[in-house]
Amino acid sequence: MRDTTIARNYAEALLSLARKSDDLPGWGRMIDDVANAIERDNRLRNFLEAPQISADQKNAVLSKAFEDRAPRLFLRYLQRLVKNRRQMLIPHIANEYRDLVDEVEGRVHAQVTLAKEPDTEERAAIARQLTHTLGRPVVPQVRVNPNILGGIIVRVGDRVMDGSIRRRLGILRGRMLARAGR
Repeated sequence: MRDTTIARNYAEALLSLARKSDDLPGWGRMIDDVANAIERDNRLRNFLEAPQISADQKNAVLSKAFEDRAPRLFLRYLQRLVKNRRQMLIPHIANEYRDLVDEVEGRVHAQVTLAKEPDTEERAAIARQLTHTLGRPVVPQVRVNPNILGGIIVRVGDRVMDGSIRRRLGILRGRMLARAGR
């Protein structure tokens, strides 16, 4: 919980810097690239985690790596993370940053569960319908669970809309048992 709060604070600072640069998506791609590199590259992760390597040494390497590839303000942001020993929170900061940008731009993320993998057209139709239903742009995050048999389950925050065949069959079963018990 504490790491989430800290990551959120750093993400808010990153959002502020991105707004100054008038490039929310660009800064999002940069922090995502760094986060993905940390998650995929064990050597990079070990280098950043190593307590025997000073923050100054780590920052010198970052400076060489990013000098021509990223805005100076972004590099200074990364260096501040290293100096404050928060560099291993970069993947969490990237997630929090995406959430903040979605809030700023009025987007909603919806967990969508389907019985089978949808094609591109079905995904677009789901996004359109949810956008219409919720009155805000929706980014569906699709998961497949064959156990629901068919239909769709949508979770937006604490709200769940269950239109699965499994649920409908359960309701029908309950009604039939209630009538049989009369």
